[in-house]
Amino acid sequence: MARILVIEDEAAIRRVLVKILSEESDKYQVFEAEDGLMGIEKIKNEDYDLVLCDIKMPKMDGVEVLEAVKKIKPEIPMIMISGHGDLDTAVNTMRLGAFDYISKPPDLNRLLNTVRNALDRKELVVENKMLKKKVSKNYEMIGQSEAITNIKDIIEKVAMTDARVLITGPNGTGKELVAHWIHEKSDRSNAPMIEVNCAAIPGELIESELFGHVKGAFTSANKDRAGKFEAANGGVIFLDEIGDMSLSAQAKVLRALQENKIQRVGSDKDIKVDVRIVAATNKDLKKEIAEKRFREDLYHRLAVILVKVPALNDRRDDIPLLVDYFSKKISTEQGSPIKKFSDKAIKKLQQYDWTGNIRELRNVIERLIILGGKEVSEEDVTLFASK
Repeated sequence: MARILVIEDEAAIRRVLVKILSEESDKYQVFEAEDGLMGIEKIKNEDYDLVLCDIKMPKMDGVEVLEAVKKIKPEIPMIMISGHGDLDTAVNTMRLGAFDYISKPPDLNRLLNTVRNALDRKELVVENKMLKKKVSKNYEMIGQSEAITNIKDIIEKVAMTDARVLITGPNGTGKELVAHWIHEKSDRSNAPMIEVNCAAIPGELIESELFGHVKGAFTSANKDRAGKFEAANGGVIFLDEIGDMSLSAQAKVLRALQENKIQRVGSDKDIKVDVRIVAATNKDLKKEIAEKRFREDLYHRLAVILVKVPALNDRRDDIPLLVDYFSKKISTEQGSPIKKFSDKAIKKLQQYDWTGNIRELRNVIERLIILGGKEVSEEDVTLFASK
């Protein structure tokens, strides 16, 4: 059932539109509002698949309604209704995001065709959003433990926002995986996710890497170069191991967060950027702050949402699922038959001390698939999984 809202201050025209649409299809459920303010209240409180809105209305005109709806529920298509003198305005509403416009008195065929097309588009938008919410298999988060379930719940709530996220946890636990999940399930998933390993870049180069530089900024700067923030414009920048970033670079990242502006090294020109920041660290940033190695103001800017990824030793119940996932994935990659792990082998793996976390588990499973028997046994684990 398609829910259609008609916002029109002229009662006679409103009744005609409601009658035409109601009689066109029993799948159309038509509602009405007599002015823009009432229409906005209805849209805030109810879900609609399409809105038809007059342009010239008292209290709140159609352009204002359109702009408000695009902020509240941008996925709803809007068809604007224009009087003879409103055509220029009607055309302008298309630039503001209206689906189309129809003139008064409405031509029946044009009205119904426009409504059908708008509803078809709404269906495609909804389908596209659902597809975006399905995370790529390359970034599946395997596990049903309470800790992993909580992380998945947090991601579902924050992914579609622009809230900054700080991911903490030991090396090899899957912090990068969490960052990719957030990006894949967000409205920015069609834009790039740029990854920066702050620990892998020398301190004297980190600012140039992040913010770019102009020609002559330093000895080897023989041409202008954009940085990672500009490359991530419209998308996400993932600052991995941010605890290793220099204090100087931290100050510039803080400015980028506060003002949505950056400056290339050697330039005083501001460049506006629209970037969502997701950061990760294996360090205790509270301790780093106490020892003056990390800025407290930057920490509070980054840690709007805090995600703590547990060590594998703290989620041993997930190991059977991880073994099954990695054994299938590795066998497929190598073009070899999928090996079964005996119950005793899996139990043995659950008792192992996983100091290297998920990364170490994957390596051990690959070793067992290559070196173990047709069915990986407890003996194979004892022999090949030792450190």
